[in-house]
Amino acid sequence: MCGRLSQYRGIHDFVAALSMPGALINNVGDQPLGRYNAAPTMQLALFHVAEEKLHADAVRWGWRPHWATDRAAPINARVEKVAHGPFFRQIWPHRAICPIDNWFEWVDEGGPKKQPYLIRHRDDSPILCASIGQLPDPDQGEHDGFVIITADSAGGMVDIHDRRPVVLAPDLAREWLDPATPKERAEQMALHQGEAAEAFEWFKVDRAVGNVRNQGSDLINPVD
Repeated sequence: MCGRLSQYRGIHDFVAALSMPGALINNVGDQPLGRYNAAPTMQLALFHVAEEKLHADAVRWGWRPHWATDRAAPINARVEKVAHGPFFRQIWPHRAICPIDNWFEWVDEGGPKKQPYLIRHRDDSPILCASIGQLPDPDQGEHDGFVIITADSAGGMVDIHDRRPVVLAPDLAREWLDPATPKERAEQMALHQGEAAEAFEWFKVDRAVGNVRNQGSDLINPVD
């Protein structure tokens, strides 16, 4: 999964897709989020559950443990390693959902520059990405952040990219968010129950998406 995605709907559209009853603690506002070309280190809306309430917070995309000062903060975590490797051990118990509209991949088609593709649900419904993170805490300063869990793209999407986000259906997303869900169960969900490639479609978009300064809604339109 390349480091670019869209999160432009309003938070209540994403809550509706999650279909989660109960109170929402909304810290991102009611207006459309308007990010058509979100990049690493940007603040993105992230869902988590605390004290039996759904929270929507703006959290930085990217995280690394305090001891990993020799590298940039990763934005993704490989599902094959995330539950047992030392790098993400601190945040593996802190499950979240990053709701997005689509993500982008760049493909080498033999031209001078790679061709960007937009990937979205075939029915254009919100995409619920399994994530983990260190959530906002006044005592932690600016160390909050999150990563999206990714899986192998086998099964039809390999022609676009070799990794893709682990996308959960709404019922599984609610189970993923539930603090009562055992870590072992969460690992099995991430490994085996992400949505199949058949749930998605992809098409070429303008190369302008390669420049993060470009943020217009035209970036998600198909091109020939």
